[in-house]
Amino acid sequence: MQLRRGDVLDGAMAILDEYGLGDLTMRKLAGSLGVQPGALYWHFPNKQTLLGAMADRILEGVDAPPTTDSWDEALAELAHRFRAALLAHRDGAELVASSYASRLTTSRARDSFVAAAQHAGLSRAHAELAGYALLHYVLGHTVDEQSRIQLAEIGALTRSPVSPDVTTETPGTSDDDLLDGDPAVRFDFGLDLFVDGIRRRLTEHVTH
Repeated sequence: MQLRRGDVLDGAMAILDEYGLGDLTMRKLAGSLGVQPGALYWHFPNKQTLLGAMADRILEGVDAPPTTDSWDEALAELAHRFRAALLAHRDGAELVASSYASRLTTSRARDSFVAAAQHAGLSRAHAELAGYALLHYVLGHTVDEQSRIQLAEIGALTRSPVSPDVTTETPGTSDDDLLDGDPAVRFDFGLDLFVDGIRRRLTEHVTH
């Protein structure tokens, strides 16, 4: 049976989900497909282009139009959709982040952030910067989130606070969930700060 590009991509995604990004090699992929490694290069000239195609697969549908006309709700919806897509695959955030860095994946997810920021009233230049900032926030948060999940699975996670600089010796407060709770809580907190920053910038622009 002739090996198709989609077969290679499906096989790569299966290895990613079962073993993780570190175990995804062209040799292992070829073995799982029952072909010689050279057969893969008809479809992907190198591993980097394969990773770029995998990132595109992970991000399919992330850039769909938001279901709301409110710019702040649209940004939040897009950010949550982006995070969910990354979390749906083992090491998804790390793979997508590396593909973005090498410019080998689509920019549609970032472009959707830019469009929402422009809809808020930011200039094109500032919307572009906002798009990059939100993209990197979601990627960075989710890389850390997935790393902590894997460390917890092997019993190697010894600290639970947000960072080594955070102490938990103070009396308990209503903010304790930001230290040890659901990472979605921390994600939403940072996302709210981001949206509040855009709103503040828009207000200052109007008053000036």
